[in-house]
Amino acid sequence: MTINPYVPIVGLLILGALFALFSVSVAPIVGPKRYNRAKMDAYECGIEPAPQPVGGGRFPVKFYLTAMLFIIFDIETIFLYPWAVSFEALGLFGFVEMVLFIVTVFIAYTYVWRRGGLNWD
Repeated sequence: MTINPYVPIVGLLILGALFALFSVSVAPIVGPKRYNRAKMDAYECGIEPAPQPVGGGRFPVKFYLTAMLFIIFDIETIFLYPWAVSFEALGLFGFVEMVLFIVTVFIAYTYVWRRGGLNWD
């Protein structure tokens, strides 16, 4: 008897959904109920809200650069998963290619770090 290869994936999705539903439904019952004025106000990162300009405030470019760097390094990390799954089938060629890929990512990371792209000033 063979099992469908998608059964573990569907089982994991169902388990995750059940855990999420359980957590959301039990939290109001077992959670603390200490209400005060600060908790009932709108959330503004712990500071008093300041009036905004009519067209919205301008964000520094640093926010966008940080987001783009995160996405780039995150996508590069995702490329490691298929390699890890097929590591034995790729052999030495796959290993050398992944070492070159990681070295390239490390060079890019070092470049961004040295240029101050990771400093949050």
